[in-house]
Amino acid sequence: MKKIILVMMLSFALLRAGEIKIAVAANVSYAIEPLKKAFNVLYPKTNIEVILGSSGKLTAQIKNGAPYELFMSANMKYPEVLYKEGIAVTKPIVYAQGALAYLSVNPQEFDQGMMLLTHDKIKKIAIANPKTAPYGVAAVEALKNAHLYDAVKKKFVYGESISQTVTYATTAADIGFIAKSSLFSPHMAHFKEGVNWSDVDETLYTPIDQGMVILKRAESNPEVKAFYDFVLSAKAKEILQNFGYKVE
Repeated sequence: MKKIILVMMLSFALLRAGEIKIAVAANVSYAIEPLKKAFNVLYPKTNIEVILGSSGKLTAQIKNGAPYELFMSANMKYPEVLYKEGIAVTKPIVYAQGALAYLSVNPQEFDQGMMLLTHDKIKKIAIANPKTAPYGVAAVEALKNAHLYDAVKKKFVYGESISQTVTYATTAADIGFIAKSSLFSPHMAHFKEGVNWSDVDETLYTPIDQGMVILKRAESNPEVKAFYDFVLSAKAKEILQNFGYKVE
């Protein structure tokens, strides 16, 4: 009987070999391809399927049985919930720290700070939904700490993820709160700092610690562990830094 079980386990491992499925917060969408390419230099036979979304929605999918094996969240809250409930098998660890920026396709007076959001010419402000997106939570916190939330909340246009919010900021809104990492993708290079975008004062919001966990269904998958370790490696940290993240 033990031999039969061992053969079945080995067969199952072989069927899964070379494939890993990871859930990734939308703000990492710009950095994940370079991360995958660098990982595949080391593990060329491993195919990585990436599912992007807001951290809240991905967490809900994971709780409902979605077949993801690793979760890269935009904050620590959701991985901690999954770990507490036994759905994640590794203690949440910070793999990067994100930052907020504002972006507008039109030149703005960023030297005025958040006060520019109160101007009459700013009629729509793109912001990630704080119910599902940690960057939306950070944006709301920054506005409240700047004592401007009540004055501008009627202007909000909500994106369900930070990547959708970037789209709204460049199409449907006059300005938007985005993940700074998005500004380092090639198709955003034409936006100029101090003209089209600026950092949000980091003292106005809690640091955005982005957490990662291995999920229970990948507990014995060595390739998932290899990617997990790679994200914490010096090479991955270099890539993340190139996309505007802070890393330890």
